Amino acid sequence: MSEGATAAVDAAAVAKNGPGQPADGVDADLVAQLVEQARAAGLQLTGDGGLLQQLTKRVLESALDGEITDHLGYDKGDPAGKNGGNSRNGVRAETVLTDVGPVEIEVPRDRDGSFAPQIVRKRQRRLSGVDDMVISLSAKGLTTGEIQAHLAEVYGAEVSGRRSPRSRTRSSRA
Repeated sequence: MSEGATAAVDAAAVAKNGPGQPADGVDADLVAQLVEQARAAGLQLTGDGGLLQQLTKRVLESALDGEITDHLGYDKGDPAGKNGGNSRNGVRAETVLTDVGPVEIEVPRDRDGSFAPQIVRKRQRRLSGVDDMVISLSAKGLTTGEIQAHLAEVYGAEVSGRRSPRSRTRSSRA
């Protein structure tokens, strides 16, 4: 099945929720519109640069912008923040591994370094789901190399093959 066909199927599934009816808190009309725009533009739903990755990026960055606004107490560009001590200080690029693949996001910073984002914590490289998958694959008997190959194939992510001291201790007991 082509990506375009996948988009059409997804739009049809979304349309079943009915106009204006939220599907788990999400406006079904808005989702159907996004899927239709992606299909019309020839954009894949999944994969590198696909709709899901772009949406994930925008949602994460929007949440991070909200977090720094709450932290600083004023909106971006608001004169209330001028000469008020701590202020926005650009962004840092970070790539996080998500369920839809690696997503490069821009994490806002503040001048005094006190901003501690919660949605994507400092030095966090994976978002929910990936760790559970790695544990599950390991429990099923896959080797570290097989798990690395799986993550590279499915998510396009390269992961270190180094084991933690705890896992070395376990394998040396075996």
